[in-house]
Amino acid sequence: MAVLEITGLTKIFGSGRLEVRALDKVSLAIQAGELAALMGPSGSGKTTLLLCISLILEPTAGSVVFDGETIYQDGWTGLDVRRRRREKIGFVFQAANLIPFLTARENVLFPLNLVGLDKKAAERRVRELLDYMEIAERSHYLPALLSGGEQQRVAIARALANRPKLILADEPTASLDTARGQKVMEMLKKIARENQTAVITVTHDARMIEGFDQIYHLEDGRLKNQV
Repeated sequence: MAVLEITGLTKIFGSGRLEVRALDKVSLAIQAGELAALMGPSGSGKTTLLLCISLILEPTAGSVVFDGETIYQDGWTGLDVRRRRREKIGFVFQAANLIPFLTARENVLFPLNLVGLDKKAAERRVRELLDYMEIAERSHYLPALLSGGEQQRVAIARALANRPKLILADEPTASLDTARGQKVMEMLKKIARENQTAVITVTHDARMIEGFDQIYHLEDGRLKNQV
């Protein structure tokens, strides 16, 4: 069963002469443990698609089935979108977006506190994640004292905190040099394979997606081809 399946997804902004069809009947499916790349020029609809997949932006038409549940079918189906987003989707952005006055450990702990996880279990989970991301020795460092690559690894650990079914990474290597960027992408591959997490990465850099299972190309809101 697919972790995510979208069918005929359409998003229209404005109306009449001002109508912009940002997404035009886009369909794709991502299985557990799969890595998918989403590529395309600026203005092609990548960000809009990511926002719809993440259940942040409401589509105009189509369907979104996530983890076996129909979340959207030409309208929200009434399920608790915020809870599913909070508990089942992890986000990694171009900038790490770490809370500057919290340590690496505290940044990863933050989402666990939001869902009310037992303190001991939360601390254990944080240690596991920082060790898994090979950043445990920096656990008490503030973000300003971490390199860009280290910050992204903390951000990925934070995204993994609630054991999400899906990770959405929006240009996660854009602010990194090639070596650090490749390290981050290797971490995402490791996560997908070992945790059976579906990963969708938006990127402009074809060098960063070697070994990905699916590569989607968007142009003018339409899915042009798939490799």
